[in-house]
Amino acid sequence: MGRSRLAMLRLQKHLQSLGYWVWNQSYPSTSFAIEYLSSSVIPQALEACRSQSGRSGRIHFVTHSLGGILVRHYLQQHAIDELGRVVMLGPPNKGSEVVDKISGWPFFRWSTGPAGQQLGTDAASIPNRLKRIDAKIGIIAGNRSSDPWFSGLFKGKNDGKVSVESTRLEEMSDFLEMNVGHTLMMWDRRVLKQVAYFLKEGQFSDKPL
Repeated sequence: MGRSRLAMLRLQKHLQSLGYWVWNQSYPSTSFAIEYLSSSVIPQALEACRSQSGRSGRIHFVTHSLGGILVRHYLQQHAIDELGRVVMLGPPNKGSEVVDKISGWPFFRWSTGPAGQQLGTDAASIPNRLKRIDAKIGIIAGNRSSDPWFSGLFKGKNDGKVSVESTRLEEMSDFLEMNVGHTLMMWDRRVLKQVAYFLKEGQFSDKPL
């Protein structure tokens, strides 16, 4: 949210070095609601993957934060025949306490847009209204705050934007808690290796990579 494709560039290059074809594009994350973003961004990604000449096989998703919610929302009503594995980095799957506390602040509204208002921890929030999805999901949660000014908003371990507990899904296949913060976790070498390991093996490595 509020970032560009540059935020995922190191992850993109790492996966490309392993032979994956990667779609990584900016999208207007702060201009529209989750429903619109899901229905516009995910189809773009699927079309790009399917258009690769001579390529066939599974389509994997690697998401950071809001991206995981967009994938979950899309899969509520759409099936992806080629769906492979899904790795979510710091996803607010049960919402974020930060949104609960400061969603009414003018700066927050301006910087996160309509989607930011939909990410609270209450039962009516978009993440908490989504049903289970049929996918092989691996979730990496950070337990080191990259935003210490938000620390007082959390009761337990968190990455500065999302609590560790909030990242979890009942249907997840594997879960990994790492000493990284929310903002730059996708630039951490250890995270990159675990993402690639899950895409290949369907689980995270239980040994340092």
